[in-house]
Formats: sequence, C-alpha cells, structure tokens
Amino acid sequence: MDHRIISASSPLGLHRVVDPPGVLPQAARRLDPDPRIGPDEVRVRVERLNLDAASYRQLHERHGGDGAAIRAAVLEIVAERGKMHNPVTGSGGMLVGTVEEVGPDSPLGLAPGDRVATLVSLTCTPLAITDGLVGWDGLDEQVPADGHAILFARSIAAVLPGDLPTPLALAVLDVCGAPALTGRVVRAAGTAPVVAVLGAAGKSGSLSLAAARRAGARTLIGVVRDDREAGLLAAAGLADRVTVADARDPVAVEAAVRAAGGPADVTVVCVDVPGCEHGAILATAQGGTVVFFSMATSFTAAALGAEALAADVTMLIGNGYVPGHAEAALDLVRSSAGVRDLFTARLGHSPQE
Repeated sequence: MDHRIISASSPLGLHRVVDPPGVLPQAARRLDPDPRIGPDEVRVRVERLNLDAASYRQLHERHGGDGAAIRAAVLEIVAERGKMHNPVTGSGGMLVGTVEEVGPDSPLGLAPGDRVATLVSLTCTPLAITDGLVGWDGLDEQVPADGHAILFARSIAAVLPGDLPTPLALAVLDVCGAPALTGRVVRAAGTAPVVAVLGAAGKSGSLSLAAARRAGARTLIGVVRDDREAGLLAAAGLADRVTVADARDPVAVEAAVRAAGGPADVTVVCVDVPGCEHGAILATAQGGTVVFFSMATSFTAAALGAEALAADVTMLIGNGYVPGHAEAALDLVRSSAGVRDLFTARLGHSPQE
C-alpha cells in the first residue's frame, strides 16, 4: 500500500479506492482495508456485522438456505472487494465493534475503547475479516465476526447505548434513517395525514409507524404479507388498521389500503423485495408522498410507473441519514413496548423484511 495512507487521507475515503480509481468508495469495486490509518481515520475492531435485509435475502435464496454456502459467499465478497458490498443487490449493512485507534485529525469524536455502531453502509467501509466467520452459522442477518474496519472523516458512528442489548441496538441502528425521515415527511404533510406502511411488521416498518404516530399522523395503516405478520403487528398496537396484501401486487395493495381508510397521504415502503413500486404509488393519494426505504427499489420502475399511472406523487429515496436519527430511533424503542416486542420477536429469524 502507498505510504500516503499514513501521511495523508481524503475525508471522503478516495485514497482507499483501488478499483476503479477516482470514484467514491461506495461506487468502487474494491477498497483497500489496510489497517494503518491516516490522520483523520479511525480503525474499529469488528465484533458483529449486520447484513441488510435485501442482501441477506438474496444470499439466502441464492444458496437455498445453506448456511455454510452463505458464509462462504460473504467471505468471498469481503475478500474480493475489501468491503461487504453484495454485487447483486448493491447493498451491505453495518457493523458493531470497538475503536482501536483514532487519527489525531479525526472529527468523529471517538476514543479508543468506545463500542460503536457504524451508521454508514458496509458498501463504503473498508473491511477485513480474519476469523473466517467461524462463529456464524449463516442463518441470521447478524454475523459474529473478527476483523477490522476503517472509518473516514465523513463517516458516521454512534457509541452503543448501555441500556439495550447489543443485538437489539444493532438492529435498530441499522434502520434508524427510516423513522427519522418518516417523521419529517409526516410533519411536512400537513394536518393529521393518513400514513400507510408496507412491510409494517418489520424493523424499519415498525419504527416508521411509531415515528409517524409521534409526528401527528391521523390514521396508521399497516400492510403486511401474511396472517402471522398481521397478528404480530396487531398485538404490538402500532397501527390503527392492519391489512394483508402482497406488496408486489399493485391492485391488491391499492385495494387493501383503500379498504383500510386510504388512499394514504404518505406511503412508506419497507419491504426488501423487488416489484413494490407500483403498489405504493397506487395506494397514495394524488399530491401525496411515497418514501422508499427498500434497497430493492427500482428508480426506473418507480419513475416510469408513476408516469404511466398518471400519479401526481412526490417520491423520495431514504438515504439512511437524517441528523439525530440514531438517538431518535433508540428513543422510539425505549418508549414503545410494541416496537421493542416486534424487534425482539424478529431477532434470530431470517430472512427478514
């Protein structure tokens, strides 16, 4: 590795890009995870990875639920790319670990010994795995691991709270952008909007319901995939109305949301399978807003679908970052027994929404 990694570094991580040169780390095919840090970098000893739902689902389906094959696939991706960046879904996840070393110019406010969760995607985080993932059976999104990761000056990390179990905190922080943006959109939508959440019993979906309620939504409609999900969501008490529909079936989604009190002023998509764009658009009132929090979303399908349906809707792509998003999501878990119950029920069950 060029010694400039020691003497100078880009706050954007450009110096870590191996192939192709000149692109940002997220767009790169390969990053350099050299453990030596630049003056504004931080090295984290990895404790656990949290693969994002879309990526894990794809790996699980591709390998027929074979845990050993899934583990081998993750190791191959990290070894080849210097990061966890699923080449099929384009997504990664995030991690938990302990800060080992902090460059003197790092602006992140971290110190050696801090246990942190990274709030930037693994698709742009230099990563090396050294234990072969021997502690992971490949059958869960949360991956015990040993290795190291590098954070840049423009990375984001949160010190883990002491009052929540690590797996729970990691699961919450993995999707903390969803409730933060949902709350912002609901507040901007006007007086007491109707909000529909697709994938409402999942991690980002349950948090988005709680955030929408806190932001002043009049009616909350939770759309889930089957009766089991409906039972979990009804027991949690997060939605005013719970309805079952296949999020990939546009006509069924529209009918279900309308029957439950729609169309929605705000529709939030938290289902990590392809083909949910058109149903969300049809379920949304003219002049309303659709927020996509799925890594399986197709921009082309959403844009052309809205045009073909003559739908006057604003469509937003949740980018995972809103100022204060981590603490806001953790506060929702602390204050909402329903959210916490759903997270607890889902931990250890994969693949997940």
